[in-house]
Amino acid sequence: MAMASPDSFDVVVAGAGPVGLTLAIDLGRRGIRALLLEKSPTTLPYPKMDRSNARTMEFYRRIGILDRVRALGYPPEISMNVYLCTRLSDPPIAVLEYPSVVGRRKQIAESPNGQWLLEPYQLVSQNKLEPLLKEVAEATPNVTVRYGCELVDFTQDEAGVVVRTRTVAGVEGQVRGLYLAGCDGATSVVRKQLGIRLEGQGGIRDVVQVIFGSRDLYANIRTGHGRHYQFADMGGSGMVAQGCRTEFTLHTSLPVDTDFVPVIRNLVGFDCEIEILHVIPWRHNLLLAERYREGRVFLAGDAIHLVIPTGGLGMNTGVGDAFDLAWKLAGTIKGWGGEGLLDAYDTERRPVGAHNVAAAGWAASGVPIWRKLVTPAVYEDTPEGAAVRKALAASFDVNHRRMHGMVGAESAYSYAGSPLIAEEPGNDRTWETSRYEPHARPGPRIPHMWLKDGRALQDVLGEDYTLLDLRGDCDTRDIEAAFKALGAPLDVLRLDEPRVREVYGASVFLLRPDLHIAWRGDAAPADAVTLARMATGR
Repeated sequence: MAMASPDSFDVVVAGAGPVGLTLAIDLGRRGIRALLLEKSPTTLPYPKMDRSNARTMEFYRRIGILDRVRALGYPPEISMNVYLCTRLSDPPIAVLEYPSVVGRRKQIAESPNGQWLLEPYQLVSQNKLEPLLKEVAEATPNVTVRYGCELVDFTQDEAGVVVRTRTVAGVEGQVRGLYLAGCDGATSVVRKQLGIRLEGQGGIRDVVQVIFGSRDLYANIRTGHGRHYQFADMGGSGMVAQGCRTEFTLHTSLPVDTDFVPVIRNLVGFDCEIEILHVIPWRHNLLLAERYREGRVFLAGDAIHLVIPTGGLGMNTGVGDAFDLAWKLAGTIKGWGGEGLLDAYDTERRPVGAHNVAAAGWAASGVPIWRKLVTPAVYEDTPEGAAVRKALAASFDVNHRRMHGMVGAESAYSYAGSPLIAEEPGNDRTWETSRYEPHARPGPRIPHMWLKDGRALQDVLGEDYTLLDLRGDCDTRDIEAAFKALGAPLDVLRLDEPRVREVYGASVFLLRPDLHIAWRGDAAPADAVTLARMATGR
């Protein structure tokens, strides 16, 4: 008997972490038939990441799940402070102050020049976020979700990719896709089969994550209420309060077989409930894939960049990968994208990955600078103890702050220099790690601005290319015809926004589906056909 033809999809996505789930959701929203494969039978129970940064929250606003994500995490009125202390029963040695979501929203509301992104960050642990994304993916048209079904191997040819699968029950099968996206994590089967190497520093340090539950710990902390607590102990301990504030993660260099309950009780300093949930050994790496694509197969997330989780640049960078890849796959599958559209995934995203790997390493290197000042005297109520704490506080304020202030790495990245982005004299292809200065030159995402009627500009931009006319009188007939000739979707948005024009330094913009600026000017483009072909990868 002949074997039945394998199920056919536009894109097969391997791996249902936040990156794979986000990619599948955005593909489905764009009318692309996506199959999501995940070898685990359900979402994982570990918190892992704890912060979705402001750019990720802008993405989640775009796909309509922002409020649902926030409802799972840290309450908006609680501070995002970071503390250095001896025990949670003691006053802090140092405090790095960061505003609550409510506080940041006030700054965003009052900002006249795009200084802040449209959305604040959000503390929400991965074991809360993933079930929501799974629910959204399962409800998204065009998306098929199969948990307990792993990619075993694959072959590709000029027409597509055939993926061999196996369920947790051992049943093997095949599916076919026009493209395959490997979002299958640090030990990516997809990357390994492609023979793509990771380059950089591996095995930097072995650490242990101890995930524990406590219903009464957070309310009784006397150091202060915040998100991270670093301890001035000789073991280099740190603790993360997850968004629900009943789960906590202890980072430690102690062996895996340690009895962690007394260790945690000593760091807490007061009596409270403690239940050890998971003890997970893991390794610090700073690694980047040598390439992000091989033929019809693409990689995203931890499969291509492994970072020390200082500053939260792991998952958040991966979410950026997903949103970039989704619209490029959609354009290619729908026929309007040229050969250069998918080629630009590596061209545009790999420099972001390289920057963030380096930024995570730079942030992590600040920790031993202040930790080398720790001595046993830090616990003493003596002049020597006071001197140690004073020196620690000064160093912590500078060197630990690195990892919590990487706003440039999060938001300032630019695709200037990409074949899909217009050249402009003096346009810088680099960006700073710790500073975000909004500008509207071709390359970065268009800065958030409030319109005269109180709406956010991002909220009135569509899902496809947009010709944004901030005077309202631009002759757009040629650019509309050029996009129509390619079959590419283009919206024209006419506004009269003098203040936005002043901040942006131009009045006419071609924006991509990811809201990055492809071109700008003060009148209609002189060569609309060339601009349309450039922006669509032709």
